[in-house]
Amino acid sequence: MTVRIRLMRMGAKQQPTYRIVVADSRGPRDGKFIERVGLYNPLLPKEGGKRVTLNEERVRFWLARGALPSDRVARFLGQASIIPMPKFKTGTGKAKKKAEEAAKAAAEAAEKAAGKPAEGAQA
Repeated sequence: MTVRIRLMRMGAKQQPTYRIVVADSRGPRDGKFIERVGLYNPLLPKEGGKRVTLNEERVRFWLARGALPSDRVARFLGQASIIPMPKFKTGTGKAKKKAEEAAKAAAEAAEKAAGKPAEGAQA
């Protein structure tokens, strides 16, 4: 059985809160869980200390037993210095490069289009 530390959605519409739970990875997101090890309230400000609360002792216990954190939970655990901060790839670098290349190509095409009639008129 693969065990994951992941988020379980709670709360009302437009007011989400999440439990940080240890659960079987094959189960549904909001299904049965083994143990609740923390809470996450995304509506609170990032600077507030109550946004993420963790039971560090139990989290360390489950990590020692081979539980794998989800990406979001791994980020929380990294911020709490329980595990090394994970490095996540963001796609903004590739998208930005493509946009810059497209803009450069469009500018060159506009220069060529503007330059050809002017050269033809002078000749």
